[in-house]
Amino acid sequence: IIIKTLTYKPRMGNPSPRLIETPSGMMNAVGLQNIGYEAFIREKLPLLKAYEVPIIVSLQAQSNEELKQMVPAIERESQVAGIELNLSCPNVKHAAGHADRGKPVPVTLISQDAAATAELIHTARALTHKPLWAKLSPESENLIPIAQAAEKAGADAVSLVNTFVGMSIDPETHRSRLGSLTGGLSGPAIRPLAVYRVWYTAQHISIPIIGMGGIANASDAVEFFLAGAQAVAVGTAHFADPRRIKKIVRGLDQYLDKRQLPTVSSLYGALQQ
Repeated sequence: IIIKTLTYKPRMGNPSPRLIETPSGMMNAVGLQNIGYEAFIREKLPLLKAYEVPIIVSLQAQSNEELKQMVPAIERESQVAGIELNLSCPNVKHAAGHADRGKPVPVTLISQDAAATAELIHTARALTHKPLWAKLSPESENLIPIAQAAEKAGADAVSLVNTFVGMSIDPETHRSRLGSLTGGLSGPAIRPLAVYRVWYTAQHISIPIIGMGGIANASDAVEFFLAGAQAVAVGTAHFADPRRIKKIVRGLDQYLDKRQLPTVSSLYGALQQ
């Protein structure tokens, strides 16, 4: 289970409405509403002990100084199996600054700046022995140098992709259907875009890629494996069916059995050209 992203201080999030359905997808502008990392450790993490699966904690920091508080606190929690650094949320506003001076840095800047990405990952890497993932934005003009910077700085894997920035306007009111004007598009509508980014990024880094973006069934997951992902994550599909992940796992077993393949790893990067 990868929890929703935590920040240094609690966040109220964006004004409503925050979720809308779109053709073959969904747009969200939640704005990282959360209770903050300290309250999560104190109030929420103990409840997750009921689930006997690895827990990945997703963190977003605006500076190295915030990371230096958050990461050691998560490192001390034996129940947490790994840390994801969310460098790419598209619907959160930040003040500009410089990571190397401990000042706030816009997430949109970090996700499109190899040096800023490397700086935060390098800081986190020195503070934890747990697996460290970097969640990258699909909005970068060229993901390759960003992913390579993440790998060089010590990331154990990269997550591709986060949502795409979009808008939806109501023709009757002439207003955005979302309270924050723009939001992040997810769901099957973005899957071809996500698969493409996984494919070309996988050819330039050696660390694993966790593929995501519109996975709703086993066939969708196989696409990402063939493109080069070594794991997949499912999010939006659970809004329609909370048991979807179990169905995907069963579907993958059936896919492998039908083709007499021993494991999912047989599919990694097996795209035929």
